[in-house]
Amino acid sequence: MTVAAEDRTLVLVRHAKAEQGGTEADHDRELTPRGHRDARAAGTWLTAHGIGVDEVLCSTAARAQQTCEDVWSAGCSEADIHHDHRIYNASAERLLDIAREADSDANVVMVVGHAPGIPALASMLAEGDGSEQAHDLMSQGFPTAGVAVLRFSGHWSDLAPGVARLDRFHVARADG
Repeated sequence: MTVAAEDRTLVLVRHAKAEQGGTEADHDRELTPRGHRDARAAGTWLTAHGIGVDEVLCSTAARAQQTCEDVWSAGCSEADIHHDHRIYNASAERLLDIAREADSDANVVMVVGHAPGIPALASMLAEGDGSEQAHDLMSQGFPTAGVAVLRFSGHWSDLAPGVARLDRFHVARADG
């Protein structure tokens, strides 16, 4: 008897707008007021589209952690959050390895990280498959507070280039 592949959703989030480099170390840069608003707008968008999250893999950078907190404060269902130093400035290949380690019981996993890794991973996984509108939007750039929703069937360990389809792409921008 074969076991049917499970439908999985991977939500890739680029952290919201952060302070520009100054005297703070890059890892310690925090969100700007606009960044906090945009992160909350991302949480509102996820909630409005019925996307709840089972597990979060989040960079240890302050701006990524704050993005994650603001997404939850906007009503997106809270999940198990794992802060992982390997996500900070990781390449797409490294992020793929980390996503493959997601909890097998989690159907929806969110990765909160940085450019260029997060945008490159979204492109690598979907390779043009999925919503034409989502690909068109993503091709215009993957700015801060960008959210890519990818879907695939299988186990997290099966995640590989070209196996997912880009379902939605959204750039969260708060009004005002």
